[in-house]
Amino acid sequence: MLSGVTLEGGGARSGEGRPSRTELKPRSLQSQIGILCPVCDAQVDLPMGGVKALTIDHLAVNDVMLESLRGEGQGLVCDLCSDREVEKRCQTCKANLCHFCCQAHRRQKKTTYHTMVDLKDLKGYSRIGKPILCPVHPAEELRLFCEFCDRPVCRDCVMGEHREHPCDFTSNVIHKHGDSVRELLKGTQPHVEALEEALAQINIMNSALQKRVEAVAADVQTFSEGYIKAIEEHRDKLLKQLEDIRIQKENSLQLQKAQLEQLLADMRTGVEFTEHLLTSGSDLEILITKGVVVERLRKLNKVQYSARPGVNDKIRFCPQEKAGQCHGYEIYGTINTKEVDPAKCVLQGEDLHRAREKQTASFTLLCKDAAGEIMGRGGDNIQVAVLPKDKKDSPVRPMVQDNKDGTYYISYTPKEPGVYTVWVCVKEQHVQGSPFTVTVRRKHRPHPGVFHCCTFCSSGGQKTARCACGGTMPGGYLGCGHGHKGHPGRPHWSCCGKFNEKSECTWTGGQSAPRSLLRTVAL
Repeated sequence: MLSGVTLEGGGARSGEGRPSRTELKPRSLQSQIGILCPVCDAQVDLPMGGVKALTIDHLAVNDVMLESLRGEGQGLVCDLCSDREVEKRCQTCKANLCHFCCQAHRRQKKTTYHTMVDLKDLKGYSRIGKPILCPVHPAEELRLFCEFCDRPVCRDCVMGEHREHPCDFTSNVIHKHGDSVRELLKGTQPHVEALEEALAQINIMNSALQKRVEAVAADVQTFSEGYIKAIEEHRDKLLKQLEDIRIQKENSLQLQKAQLEQLLADMRTGVEFTEHLLTSGSDLEILITKGVVVERLRKLNKVQYSARPGVNDKIRFCPQEKAGQCHGYEIYGTINTKEVDPAKCVLQGEDLHRAREKQTASFTLLCKDAAGEIMGRGGDNIQVAVLPKDKKDSPVRPMVQDNKDGTYYISYTPKEPGVYTVWVCVKEQHVQGSPFTVTVRRKHRPHPGVFHCCTFCSSGGQKTARCACGGTMPGGYLGCGHGHKGHPGRPHWSCCGKFNEKSECTWTGGQSAPRSLLRTVAL
């Protein structure tokens, strides 16, 4: 029993006149600042009392004491005199005592029968902690627990600050609070296992990631080395090709040079001999030698030669052009010596000489070199102009699409019917067939009929339905049918008989036309 407190059923009950439990207010311990734990990096709220008010880790204190015992007691001093080294421990008081204080402890009447144990005999213990004293009343041990304030208290605390609070011995309430902690621990343990499993999976994934990165890095290294080797080999081939082109062109130039030098020497010899004959020879000498000289000069004047170099310096490197594969790698970059020859370029397409107003007309330009071979590349300077014959100040804007293979797709959309002149130039020179004229007609006339297979199907079996194809059916049907006489054998227009669905209708609707009596078949 404690004065002013009744300890029954694990809790204290107050007398009459006490305020109810809900009216009691615990002492304010709200934190003013937070600090970080140096071990787990968790934030801890600092109580109003400061660092001294933080909860003491008595387990850690016990572990420190055990470590000191296992080290032959070095560092432990007497709890009473705080001066001499510890030799014994009082199991009743939980106090570490030196030899002098131990004798004094035995001489006192109240502590005569306390159990004393040698320090060396405590090394096998797992718990030798000192009694936990009240921070407010240092002479009193914490043996009670305030349910309202949710903290251990001493006997003097119960008599003072916690007089109206329900309190009980720690041994009576430990089961309830221990069970609540165990319940929380039970709910926390699965998270620990899940986190451990997650960390294990992360470690496994990290290991797999490292292996995968190493494998991909090896692939990248192998690919890069192979690609570099292929590029270097392609580079050597291009340089070899360039050197061969240089030798070939130089040989051609040297041959042409030698021929021209020989011809020049022959010309000079003939000129000098003739001039010398005419200036120094007598009349008779000139007449005697005239035949030989004339024959020689005539032959020299008939000699064919080119005053321009037989080759040019048109050598271009095209880094964007595909050059095939080398060791399985796609290689780019070619050396091109071809030069477009406007006189060899040709125009192709169905819309070269016909077009429709407000409809796009198109044709293709094929660029070739002097040998008549397709250039095989794009990038040439193409000029196109579409000029109305009557309104040359209102040109039509053409579009030129480079197909990158030596062909160019040219399109334009005339706004009005009439005659147009089309200019197509390469390097400011007309190509074959340029300039040419285009007759632009009005837009297609729509078909008033239907595009069908036979009148029987499209008219729903009407006997009077006719078709422009001229076909008839047995049984009094005036129109065409499947496979019967006059049927064209494929779908056609009922108004004009044309087979092309997107064609222009040629039916004029006049009385003189044979189709004027034909009815349009309606679906």
